[in-house]
Amino acid sequence: MPIDKIAAMRRVRVCSFFGSTAALALLACSGIAYATSTPIVTISTGRLQGTLQNGVAEFLGIPYALPPVGKRRWTPPQPAASWNGLKQATAYGPTCAQITTLGVFAGPANDHEDCLYANVFTPNLDPSAKLPVIVWIHGGGNLDGESNDYDGSKMAIQGKAVVVTFNYRLNLMGFMAVPSIDAEGHPAGNYGLMDQQKLLQWVQKNIGAFGGDPANVTLGGQSAGAEDTGLAMLSPGAAGLFEHAICESFCPTSNLRTLATAETIGEQFATAAGCGRKTGAAQAQCLRSVPAMTIEALAGTASAASPYVVGPMLDGTVLPVQPPTAWANGQFTHVPLMNGNVQDETNFGLAITEYFSHPRAPATATQYMETIANTYAPPAYPTGTAAQVLKLYPVTNYPSAQIAWDRAGTDPGLCREMALNTLLAKQIPVYAYLFEDQTPPFYFPSMPGFTPLAYHTADIQFLFPLYHGGLGTPHPLIGDQAVLSNELVTAWTNFAWTGNPDGTGNSPWPVFTGQASTPDIFVENVPANSTETLSEFNTAHHCNFWLSLPTP
Repeated sequence: MPIDKIAAMRRVRVCSFFGSTAALALLACSGIAYATSTPIVTISTGRLQGTLQNGVAEFLGIPYALPPVGKRRWTPPQPAASWNGLKQATAYGPTCAQITTLGVFAGPANDHEDCLYANVFTPNLDPSAKLPVIVWIHGGGNLDGESNDYDGSKMAIQGKAVVVTFNYRLNLMGFMAVPSIDAEGHPAGNYGLMDQQKLLQWVQKNIGAFGGDPANVTLGGQSAGAEDTGLAMLSPGAAGLFEHAICESFCPTSNLRTLATAETIGEQFATAAGCGRKTGAAQAQCLRSVPAMTIEALAGTASAASPYVVGPMLDGTVLPVQPPTAWANGQFTHVPLMNGNVQDETNFGLAITEYFSHPRAPATATQYMETIANTYAPPAYPTGTAAQVLKLYPVTNYPSAQIAWDRAGTDPGLCREMALNTLLAKQIPVYAYLFEDQTPPFYFPSMPGFTPLAYHTADIQFLFPLYHGGLGTPHPLIGDQAVLSNELVTAWTNFAWTGNPDGTGNSPWPVFTGQASTPDIFVENVPANSTETLSEFNTAHHCNFWLSLPTP
């Protein structure tokens, strides 16, 4: 739908809360419309009864596809079955099978294969409301995570939007290529991405019953969810299923594993699963009979994924072109994009490392320097690269080895994302940002000498109240951080309405131009937001150096 038509439909609904926490303003913009405290909707597969929570109707645990179990393991998702009577949609569906928890980010470990369920948060059930729809893909490296950590009610009521969260197949269940299965004649390998596309198809068919507009869908996600959002922009199967995209740490910038490489790893997995001596249909049947918990055990441990976990791959159907090539050649769905990162992405990984250390102890200078030496060693990088990195990020320039490690680990990714923004700004509207609040609540337990800063995942709780990962501790936002939360929710939902985080105009969030001297990178911070130029960003993060190195 054209942006000007959406803006006209919304009229006074495009609310601006930058710097404001006025409760009356929020209520005036919420547009709540309910005739009952037990909301009921009818979708293509049957009737659903949800709950009403603080003015938001919540429908939880809605099946959007058949359970991918038995013969349906490692096949594309099939449409959900219909039911008779009134189905209760008052509890989240099972979390998809996983074992790696990334510290306290996800979990608990489980072997649930019957897990393809969606959740809908809406402030208005009137089908004529035509509210924008935000479909959110949870993060977790495509190996863990769950939708029930993401409370969409704040975005729903403050931004007058319909928010959809959901589970999708993960790790070996969601991303696995074995020749015997790949030869069955169906799309193969990227089953988790196929689940996401099935969910988008479900939204097209059913979201009108929840007051949503299927012609105005924003697809977004954080971390792996951001990667998958970017991959949806590159996938022919997702074309036409969304109108805007949000990448919250990180849109894909590197090449994926090829199908041939993934199949080699898949054969190794088949051997480890006890099916390696079989071939063809016999091997496929064997693999589908392996207990789910056995597969999860082969997927890794609580602290790390196994070498059998490959993640998204270039399968030739769901993903036919490598991301860097597709971006450069314009072979993607051209929609407005919000793309940004947090200032201290690497601190999340460092937190996981310390969390699993026995005893827990701060990172040391020796560990930092050894990691840099191993990471930037020949032949992947030119001789002397590690020394250059340590010269740019010496431990003596930072309060601790952890902070030096954070900067040296974070800046390469930030630079690649900004380079992607610069490339895409020539083709689509791009809104670039950097989340810089150095004091957000930390849902990990307190760890000796650890300084979280603006760590990877820190910004999720500003959009989804009390986000804390699967096993972490929630903390409320107060003071300036509550203000920033309101501002970000407004920006995200304005973007869902119009493809512009301002709703209309170019302030306070400027459109990104890629011009060196234009202050068009939006910096999210407390006590106030700001902007910076590409030149300032590149200097602060040593982008000239990082972009001169081979892409990993």
